[in-house]
Amino acid sequence: MNPSVELCSYPDLDDRIVIVRAGDEVDSVFVRTERFNALIDTLGTPELCMTALDLLGEQMKARPLIVINSHMDWDHFWGNAAVAGRAPIIAHAAALDRLRDPSAREVLRDKASQDSRFRNVDLIGPDITFSGSMTLNGGDLKLELIHTPGHTPDHIAVWIPELRICLAVDAVEYPVPEVWSKNTGDLRLIRSSLERIRDLDARLIIPAHGRTYSPSAVDENLAYFQALADRIGSLSESQLADPQLGCSIGLRLEDFVAIPDGMPSDVVAFYRNCHETNLGATVQAHIEETGK
Repeated sequence: MNPSVELCSYPDLDDRIVIVRAGDEVDSVFVRTERFNALIDTLGTPELCMTALDLLGEQMKARPLIVINSHMDWDHFWGNAAVAGRAPIIAHAAALDRLRDPSAREVLRDKASQDSRFRNVDLIGPDITFSGSMTLNGGDLKLELIHTPGHTPDHIAVWIPELRICLAVDAVEYPVPEVWSKNTGDLRLIRSSLERIRDLDARLIIPAHGRTYSPSAVDENLAYFQALADRIGSLSESQLADPQLGCSIGLRLEDFVAIPDGMPSDVVAFYRNCHETNLGATVQAHIEETGK
């Protein structure tokens, strides 16, 4: 069953920006400018996206729609069929590589076999791609699309300089983000992307998960990765080789961040898995740097 969709806001959030929340699954964001409307991500199914567009109602009719896919993770772009042909879809060029990879269809097959709501999903990619960065000029507001890899190779965040708001999507996450792989290069990229977002000096930072809007979230994510590196740096070679390292006292997720009260057990398990990937990448980086 699809989660319920609702329109939300945050304190001090400009009324031209609307949070589109699909239950506990993911948030997308609607931005209204003088020249166009923009929808950043289309949620996890076409039905969810259609519900969101219906809820946005009259706001949708006044201006042309532009859709931005932040990255090719299922909960962010599987709703694309709801807008295909009626709005241009923009993504980073690296999104095409992910879409062409056989794993994209494998994920869809697996999820459709487990949940019937995914059986009507078509994998629809972007119409327009870019490398580096891209700016959409809406007149009163600009949307600067910034390549922020590390969580995924194709990830982009959206910076709205007039409002000093960063739509960080999955580059920033509460309680922790997840690096793309245990490869040292991906770890460098996610930390670099977090630093880039921090250096924007945003008034509000809005990720797609965690229901937070505080700029402190990016500082906390950076502090988490630094604490991981510091902790790993103090271990012996035999400790680093322990396959159960992430279960050791001092190296568990809860030893680095507070697990929010009331977080469902399956969500806690998800973030534990994120932590395991982050831990593995940090161990690999330490081995490459020190040779042990």
